[in-house]
Amino acid sequence: MSMSSITECVTPIEAKAGVVAANFLGRTPALALADGAVLLAEMGAERRIPAHDDAAILVAACDGKRMLTGGDDGRVVAIDAAGKVENLAREKGWIDALACRDDGAIAWSSGKFVRARDARGEIRSWQAPSSVRGLAFFPKGYRLAIAHYNGASLWFPNTAAGPEALEWKGSHLDAAVSPDRRFVVTSMQENMLHGWRLADKKSMRMSGYPAKTRSLSWSHDGAWLATSGADGCIVWPFSGKDGPMGQPPRECGVRPDVVVTSVAFHPKALIVAIGYDDGWILLVRLGDGAEILIRSASGERDAISALAFDATGGRMVFGTKGGQAGLLDFPG
Repeated sequence: MSMSSITECVTPIEAKAGVVAANFLGRTPALALADGAVLLAEMGAERRIPAHDDAAILVAACDGKRMLTGGDDGRVVAIDAAGKVENLAREKGWIDALACRDDGAIAWSSGKFVRARDARGEIRSWQAPSSVRGLAFFPKGYRLAIAHYNGASLWFPNTAAGPEALEWKGSHLDAAVSPDRRFVVTSMQENMLHGWRLADKKSMRMSGYPAKTRSLSWSHDGAWLATSGADGCIVWPFSGKDGPMGQPPRECGVRPDVVVTSVAFHPKALIVAIGYDDGWILLVRLGDGAEILIRSASGERDAISALAFDATGGRMVFGTKGGQAGLLDFPG
């Protein structure tokens, strides 16, 4: 199958620092940078916002209206499309994880402590049994999935009840909740994923990765979970009542001798953007495996560290570990 290309539709962005996260504030591309700044990268009107002076951004999340950043200065900061900076919290230690909802609620962790701040600004706290590495809000209901050592916890911050435990030995890193709320999946320190079917806490092992899986993305219909960590994008089926149990994953965008480092599903179509550790980006249509080249590699290897579509699916922004970035406007 021949590969088509739309590389000419990409406008380069000089991020000048490693890109920790990329997203959109409306139509405006927003890049959270390792040097502590947030770059609002609308072409011809770029603005570099000093979100964390003399500190590094470690984690970031976006609710469509604000880019939320957490730094090694212990601060949680929100930046909107106008460049306004709002200080939301300060912890004694680093900010290890961030999550947000489109209603304005956010959550963050520092060490063992998790804080949840609802849309009214009320903050609740919980101390996990070990350091928390990953947070994810459920799509509906004010509930959090929290990844830590030996499993995950499910917490309703606005209730007095303690979190529900999901147990599995090992160090759990990122957390993801399926759009239908039936499954929770975590990445692990080992080269694998682990999941639970919440109806009965049935465990699911998703192994066989040659590298760590640190990028996860659900399809718009919730039927597929795209993951990094192999020489192609590994896509697990979640449409049935048992999720991926007993079903093999799909593999797309396979390129020998490279590793997928970032994935992002299109918000309206079964198309996945795949970024690699050599700087390549492909778009792959899940139905037939058709591939479109977005960016090819040149010079030293510079891993794609962030990928995101805007809400309409008409634009895509990306960034690299070495400080390069770009904006793709899809043709007509």
